[in-house]
Amino acid sequence: MIDESVTEIEPLVGTAGACRALGASRASVYRRRQPPRVREPRPRPTPARALTQPERAAVSEHLNSERFMDCSPAEVWATLLDEGTYLCSERTMYRILAGDGQVRERRDQRTHPPYARPELLAQAPNEVWSWDITKLLGPRKWSYYYLYVILDVFSRYVVGWTVQARETGPIAEQLISETLVKQRIARGQLTIHADRGTSMTSKPVAFLLADLGVTKSHNRPYTSTDNPYSEAHFKTLKYRPGFPARFDSIEHARAFCRPFFGWYNEQHRHSGIGLMTPSTVHHGQAQATHDARAEVLAAAYATTPERFINKPPAPPAVPTAAWINKPDKQEIEH
Repeated sequence: MIDESVTEIEPLVGTAGACRALGASRASVYRRRQPPRVREPRPRPTPARALTQPERAAVSEHLNSERFMDCSPAEVWATLLDEGTYLCSERTMYRILAGDGQVRERRDQRTHPPYARPELLAQAPNEVWSWDITKLLGPRKWSYYYLYVILDVFSRYVVGWTVQARETGPIAEQLISETLVKQRIARGQLTIHADRGTSMTSKPVAFLLADLGVTKSHNRPYTSTDNPYSEAHFKTLKYRPGFPARFDSIEHARAFCRPFFGWYNEQHRHSGIGLMTPSTVHHGQAQATHDARAEVLAAAYATTPERFINKPPAPPAVPTAAWINKPDKQEIEH
């Protein structure tokens, strides 16, 4: 369209004037009218100082000889130089080998398998759990207690926790087993997600989940964002008022955690679940709470509608889904 407009007024004010009037670039106009010619790439000429074909063949013969077949070009170059022979530079030896397809890693090195990004969807409580372990500082330097926490991804409800003096697979196995029984989890109902710590990937935990028909899922290596719910929960714990710099004993750590998890499950209004408590969502009371909030806001609007300028107030929506690594919209459509 701009090119046509330029063409219309160009006879009156010239190309430069037309481009200024329309805010167009003269270079763009000229480029569209006369596209650059596509030039065929010319073969690179062989430099006069390059090795001749017989010389290249001689170098290749030395490199592939029984004497040098297991040596690097640098070693071949230095050995021949010590013997008073110079064929070419070390870099030229590499070029000749590359041209013959002989430059590669000779050793079979271990390669890491590709790890798929975990994509987990929870649309109701007890469909996806996330669990992790965090350190609590003990009374002395380099002393720790270990807090194990199992969190329901959909409701953010802490379904199980324990504080122990060490981090081991059997302790995790016992906690998960007791929590599965307490929540009455059926076979094929649940997926448990965790990072790749030694306790998370231990054989006791893997055998337990397999026996009970629970699907296990893990983070990609060095990707803490694959387990965002547990990470956010631990931040809430450690930023609570009264969280001590160090715990005097394991009993002290447990005594702090008991009221914290009671508060977190029953009183904490979580922004990720419509500012409801995890207990409300986990026990199926979210819709009733939402309706009660809507009635209060409707009464407030009826009393003083002039205070609500844009629209009547509405409570936050009821949570319907929680993702770990939600796929892109295009991936969902496909």
